[in-house]
Amino acid sequence: MPPESRPVEPPPYVQPPIEDYAIIGDCHGAALVSRAGAIDWLALLRFDDDPTFFRLLDGGERGDLGGGAWEILPDGVKEVHRAYLDRTNVLHTTFVCETGVLEVTDFMPVGRTREAAVHDYVDLNAPGWLVRRLACTKGRVAVTSRFSPRGPGFSKEALNMVVEDGRIALRGGLMLWCGGEIEMREGTALVRHEIAEGESVPTVLTHVMPLFDPRERVEELVAVTCAFWREWAAYTRYRGPYAEQVVRSALALKCLTYAPTGALVAAATTSLPEELGGSRNWDYRFSWLRDSCFALFSLSALGYSGEAARFSEFLTRRCLREGSTMRIVYGIDGQPFLPEVTRGDLAGYRGAGPVRTGNEAAEQRQLDVFGEVLDWADLRHALGADLGPDEKALMASIADHVCLTWELPDQGLWEMRSGPQDFVQGKAMAWVTLDRAAKLLGDRPLWAENRDLILDAIREKGTAGDPPYLTQSFGNEAVDAALLQVPLLGLPLDPALFEETVRRIEADLKVGDLVFRYKGEDGLTGGEGAFMITSFWLVEAYLTVGRGDEARALFESLLARANDVGLYAEEIDPKTGGFLGNFPQAFTHLSLISSAALLHLYEIGGAEAIRGTNADRARSLVGATQGVKALLYALARNRSVKLFSSKASVLALG
Repeated sequence: MPPESRPVEPPPYVQPPIEDYAIIGDCHGAALVSRAGAIDWLALLRFDDDPTFFRLLDGGERGDLGGGAWEILPDGVKEVHRAYLDRTNVLHTTFVCETGVLEVTDFMPVGRTREAAVHDYVDLNAPGWLVRRLACTKGRVAVTSRFSPRGPGFSKEALNMVVEDGRIALRGGLMLWCGGEIEMREGTALVRHEIAEGESVPTVLTHVMPLFDPRERVEELVAVTCAFWREWAAYTRYRGPYAEQVVRSALALKCLTYAPTGALVAAATTSLPEELGGSRNWDYRFSWLRDSCFALFSLSALGYSGEAARFSEFLTRRCLREGSTMRIVYGIDGQPFLPEVTRGDLAGYRGAGPVRTGNEAAEQRQLDVFGEVLDWADLRHALGADLGPDEKALMASIADHVCLTWELPDQGLWEMRSGPQDFVQGKAMAWVTLDRAAKLLGDRPLWAENRDLILDAIREKGTAGDPPYLTQSFGNEAVDAALLQVPLLGLPLDPALFEETVRRIEADLKVGDLVFRYKGEDGLTGGEGAFMITSFWLVEAYLTVGRGDEARALFESLLARANDVGLYAEEIDPKTGGFLGNFPQAFTHLSLISSAALLHLYEIGGAEAIRGTNADRARSLVGATQGVKALLYALARNRSVKLFSSKASVLALG
């Protein structure tokens, strides 16, 4: 490489803020791409794989790439702009340079198999590739790709790379198809291209040797992948306000769905901190039972009954087994044991250690999860699903179990690592367990008796103040943002109690437009940001007490908190507005969709339309006047015709 064309060494690396990232994925694995065009996280085949790039969690020393990355470094960059291609998870980044304009298109190919065209389901084909197409649209641009992959086990050791005929072969079957001038430098490949106006350079990372050079089909892969996402997005039947943000959240959720089982991961990452420099860093690459009812409600409200059904199938077939202990979280294949390991050899995001893999919360007892599962079953039934005899037996055994255990303290919805407590939200969900069991299976004396006992206990031990409000736990005067969901559960409690609870949460936990989970000891050191989900929950709580104007104003303020491509993390730092926690966060996007749907329902029927249960609200949202079963059947048939009408969305690799 002549001296005048050698790339200039980049400045010392500083980890970008979390909000600088965007996700790309293929419903199997995912990558995070920074605003500067660097892929700092990549799990190529599965969300829970050891990543090929994880500089997100270890930026390395000066001159070192730490956990590895794949950077795009054009010469003379003046401006950078980015956006997803319309209604897709295909990312388009524009670098305005001194000599021209470079456009980078990043995506992981996904489409349907040929067999899907003759079935009523969508069979995804995802080869497990990552594509970066570089195109010059003006002038001429010199660009260097800096490619530094890492080995399994979160190893920071550089992989051996062999250059052969315009491609780079790596241990374990990885192959970078890149062309250009390649220079090897201490475990890093520097790939140099000079691209003139109208020219494009495809680069593809594969995990096993394909039957053909994948660069020859990049244009087809772009078209197929865009068609897949756009057809999926076009299926939504949501016609309320904020449709653009709702669809973007739906696309994020679809991207976080593991297609082989239907599991929805909580986030694509592990160990992004809840406080900069703090130690509250958890692995979220798993599927929480608690998300099930939220996912079913939000996706069904948009018309995605297929995705909701797949998640339900994942839960019933792989997670919920009669006679076994119910876990609160499962692996994406349904594995119940997720041992938590601390990685002391990794620095953590901006020094926030430790990095953890696995999640000890899987071992916790959380009373509310039983109610989540029964509420999920009630919602499924309202949407037309028939519960089989095995499911009914399972639901009955759960209800019987709750009758025996609801008085025991637990760790609560927030998975506290302090001593167990009698959380009021958990007791409310215990009541939900028995209420929904009675609706689905017919009431039984044991269930009715314990429902009354739970209500009496909440009224006597779970309230404080004058006028009274609900408290975080029995014998405690503090409030908890989890209580914002109680007015949506259908408990026969005094509406004035809910109104006062909302006011107390505003006074104690709300900062600006954001809501903290709780205050006080939780068994962990350090602090955390304000949670986005609890902030959206306040929107919904406002609607239940008739404060519609405030709900809409708060919702619009929260929409403005998204990053430039419409994504959210778990939390936000109220002081800086920066993102905290794992990213992108499924629970946040589920709550955005739910809040938008309830705002729309409130416009139609006022506060009365919001009260009741998730099943009641779902019936209203999907149009009960046509008959839920008939409507969903017609939608499913219409969906299959619509989705399989475009040959462009069929991904053929043979």
